Amino acid sequence: MQTIDLTERPPRSPRVRLGGYALLPRLLDKCRAELAGTNGDYHYNCPLDRRFLDFVGVDHEALRDEVARGLGDGETLAWIEANATHRREPWEVAQWSALREAAAPADNESRSFVNELIADAGGESREDLATWFEVLDLDDHVSAGGKA
Repeated sequence: MQTIDLTERPPRSPRVRLGGYALLPRLLDKCRAELAGTNGDYHYNCPLDRRFLDFVGVDHEALRDEVARGLGDGETLAWIEANATHRREPWEVAQWSALREAAAPADNESRSFVNELIADAGGESREDLATWFEVLDLDDHVSAGGKA
């Protein structure tokens, strides 16, 4: 599996799904880049990654060890499904992913953090940004040279 250099481009959007799971491809991009030392400002096992890891019941270190073996996305998904302590039905995965995609900052600290991200991206006038995924997509876009 080729590692993405996250100092040159962002990881996949949190909206991209693997096995129906939102966040998983992004998590894998960050993990691979961190292993290669090319993660830049991105961090594997961040709070958003832990949402996925907790949902499926997989230890971040065990997953990192498997990713370090050079597994591709499909092989990593198979390992996750074989080793998850929380076996999820397809409808649970779909519901969880939809919930994650619609999730918005719920507390004052999170809202303040998001407001700073939006301001840093030059999007102070953007009133269409409400969810975590929307903010992450904007931040990724701007960090890759785009404009808010």
